[in-house]
Amino acid sequence: MGNCACGGGGGAAGPFAEGKELVEFVYNAHGGSLRAQTIPDNGLDTNCQGCGSAFTLTTFVGLCPNCGGVHAISPPRVADPTAIQFAGKEFTL
Repeated sequence: MGNCACGGGGGAAGPFAEGKELVEFVYNAHGGSLRAQTIPDNGLDTNCQGCGSAFTLTTFVGLCPNCGGVHAISPPRVADPTAIQFAGKEFTL
C-alpha cells in the first residue's frame, strides 16, 4: 500500500494534495475503491481537525464519529498520522 501512482484528475489534486483536494482525490481514486480500504496496522490514531475529538481513522477516507468531519490519507503517506487531511467543516460526502 505504500506506493500509489494515482493519476490526478486535473489541477493540483493528487496523493500529496492537502485539505479538501486530498479528501476528494482519495475518495475518487481507483474508481472509488480506495476510500473504503482498511488502513494497515489497525488504522491511525488522530484528533478530528474539525471538533478536536480523538478517533482512529481505519479506512483511507473516514468520518469523525463525533461531528462527522471527513478525513483522508493517501497510501504514500499512510505511515504518517500528521499527513491526515480534513475536508473542512462544511464538507459532506
